[in-house]
Amino acid sequence: MTRILGIDPGLRHTGWGMVHSEGSTLRHLGCGIISPDDTLPMAERLMALHRGLAALLAEWQPDEAAIENTYVNRNPAAALKLGQARGIALLAPALVGIPVAEYQAMEVKRAVVGTGAAAKEQVADMVRRLLPGARLARADAADALAIAICHTHHRATRLALARGYVPA
Repeated sequence: MTRILGIDPGLRHTGWGMVHSEGSTLRHLGCGIISPDDTLPMAERLMALHRGLAALLAEWQPDEAAIENTYVNRNPAAALKLGQARGIALLAPALVGIPVAEYQAMEVKRAVVGTGAAAKEQVADMVRRLLPGARLARADAADALAIAICHTHHRATRLALARGYVPA
């Protein structure tokens, strides 16, 4: 059994979702958002994000983490800010020795919904179906759980290949 932390990075709202994976069974453990005060200077917002992630890591003690890759943004300033939040989200688990996997948004959608062109509402609906009882306060939390689900699928494939599984 493995605890997976999914992280949907953002400077205003970073979503997080924790799932328990055992074989092909998934169970929702928790989800939420970290929302630093957007009136703070950038360094303090990043520090608040790091503190929030560090507290989650200490409380839930995940075995692995997964994060969404940054997509290309038309606004360079927004892309830079998102990149800074993403750097904190990558760093926090790495600092405590937790391996971090990265996935493209289309990969996550494909793993959860079956198509890389799925809308956010479709992703949230499938997360609710795959993780009964999950209360999704914001789309950021749903996205983080979707990232964790995607990681469990990819992880299972990697483990099967490592064991020498060859499809017939």
